[in-house]
Amino acid sequence: MSDLRKINIDGIVIEVPGAMTLIQACENAGIEVPRFCYHERLSIAGNCRMCLVEVVGGPPKPAASCAMQVRDLRPGPEGQPPQVKTNSPMVKKAREGVMEFLLINHPLDCPICDQGGECDLQDQAMAYGVDFSRYREPKRASEDLNLGPLVETHMTRCISCTRCVRFTSEVAGITQMGQTGRGEDSEITSYLNQTLDSNLQGNIVDLCPVGALVSKPYAFTARPWELTKTETIDVMDALGSNIRVDTKGREVMRILPRNHDGVNEEWISDKTRYVWDGLRRQRLDQPYVRQNGKLKPATWEQALTAAARAMEGKKVAALVGDLASTETAFALKHFVDGLAGKIECRTDGARLPAGNRSAYVGNASIADIDSAGGILLIGTDPRLEAPVLNARLRKAWIKGANIGLIGEAADLTYDYTHFGSDRDALAAHLALAETAPADDKPGLVIVGQGAITEADGAAVLSYAMAIATARKAKLLVLHTAASRVGAMDVGAVTEGGRDAALADAQVVYNMGADEVDIGAGAFVIYQGSHGDRGAHRADVILPAAAYTEESGLFVNTEGRPQLAQRAAFAPGEAKENWAIIRALSARVGTVQPWDSLAALRTAMVKAHPHLADLDVVADNGWTPLEKGKLGKATFRNAVKDYYLTNPIARASALMGELSAMAKARREQAVAAE
Repeated sequence: MSDLRKINIDGIVIEVPGAMTLIQACENAGIEVPRFCYHERLSIAGNCRMCLVEVVGGPPKPAASCAMQVRDLRPGPEGQPPQVKTNSPMVKKAREGVMEFLLINHPLDCPICDQGGECDLQDQAMAYGVDFSRYREPKRASEDLNLGPLVETHMTRCISCTRCVRFTSEVAGITQMGQTGRGEDSEITSYLNQTLDSNLQGNIVDLCPVGALVSKPYAFTARPWELTKTETIDVMDALGSNIRVDTKGREVMRILPRNHDGVNEEWISDKTRYVWDGLRRQRLDQPYVRQNGKLKPATWEQALTAAARAMEGKKVAALVGDLASTETAFALKHFVDGLAGKIECRTDGARLPAGNRSAYVGNASIADIDSAGGILLIGTDPRLEAPVLNARLRKAWIKGANIGLIGEAADLTYDYTHFGSDRDALAAHLALAETAPADDKPGLVIVGQGAITEADGAAVLSYAMAIATARKAKLLVLHTAASRVGAMDVGAVTEGGRDAALADAQVVYNMGADEVDIGAGAFVIYQGSHGDRGAHRADVILPAAAYTEESGLFVNTEGRPQLAQRAAFAPGEAKENWAIIRALSARVGTVQPWDSLAALRTAMVKAHPHLADLDVVADNGWTPLEKGKLGKATFRNAVKDYYLTNPIARASALMGELSAMAKARREQAVAAE
């Protein structure tokens, strides 16, 4: 039986669950209640008192709407729904008093504060405050904290809403921030002045309602009204986080999260947020052709001619890199098929079975984590491979989910049962799963790329699917490459994988696959955005747009197609990826039948109709793999250095600094007791 209650808010009668707080009920009624400390994804603190409302028939004083539930209200004398007022004289006076109190010690920093123009305190002081203060005492000052290279602090502006403390301890799973002291001496601080050890810490900048925590790399570079805002998709991991890219002229100035409850909620990882300085450095902005052993600048005409000549009558193999859009993979496959060549997107050697979407994607959605009673992780460290997904796993653990791990032990920010780190542990777990009674709550098996890149990867995947079948659980394959699922969907695969594709190739078309070592002898055409390992090995370099500089479709780790939009333009002579392939196809006599990205996307969707359903997780059915023979190796995680996994991140000075800090933290000497 549902616990629905009627409530009268400013004359509007609505029916809501009794467990709902008054501030949530007001939002349901379309009435805005100001707040500083309340956040719907964090625990309730109830300490800013800005959300005060009047409860008619209750105590003769305003009540904090974030801390009072609808079921706590008494009905009227004749059984009428309880009445709440959000704009009465009592409420107006209370809010003015709270605002005046908050501004006692707040400095007049607005003209030089980085939060100016998007500051909650500024906005609410205008809407709910008064234009004078009765206080003439000197303002209190606080010492700034050193939280690391990402978050800059101005603690004199802090209003002690504790959002940062609650986020780091509840969502990010670290305990380095807290509040000390009482009264005027109370302040937010970090434990023993430590810098934050989390790859989600940038989210506290978004959460801070004042200018106490601001983005250190972005500080003093732009004002919000100067920026062009573009809603797009992140490619730093395979989660497909929804982001907003803010540009000023041709340059990306910052990256912020967008809310998507099914994918990233409203969080993004630090690599997603701060990698933008890598978009400016080490860029390929003109074609190059190798002459006499050295790469020399060339025109597009010379580069395309050299590439076309090299491919004449030769065996061609193409590699699809981790950051390529689905359209790029589809166009490259069409191009290589016309040359009777081979193409491969599983560049890390993953044994993912082509054609069986329930095996290379799974049949679970990311949102299934929220309701799972038991979660088994196989060969993965989600804290490094998908930090935002790891925060969701932590949320499920807080709700009571039991989490198990078969693989390398690591600090995942939550407790788990470690079943072992080798194939024997996986086989033993399957035997246990087949005999143990079924769970009441739905279960989830998450397989990492590290588990399926070894020679027996297909067997590991078959065992994971067998465990899911035995436990009546769902399977989620956690990818590390943003392009992988989309490229698998359009068939950019070769029987036998990467090694089979490259085995007898005379020409290798490298589409941004910088992590692959291509042996001597082959002629390499590199198409990409950055001068990374792939460009150093290349004989012809075709400069291409980065992920913020072209539109494209990306299919995330759960199989959800999402559309990324162009936020800026590629530098110099760099072109969009599909346009380069189209121009080259004309040179080799296999002209592609599209002249625009829209025509290419139409052809792709016609061949693969499920890609037309944007933001929909398709039903992949369930086709378990035939159980294979496991090897004897221990599981190794796919990501070793979280901050340097792709060419854009490796070009970023900030990511390099964070990587060095993480390494130093791991190697820190422990004093003998």
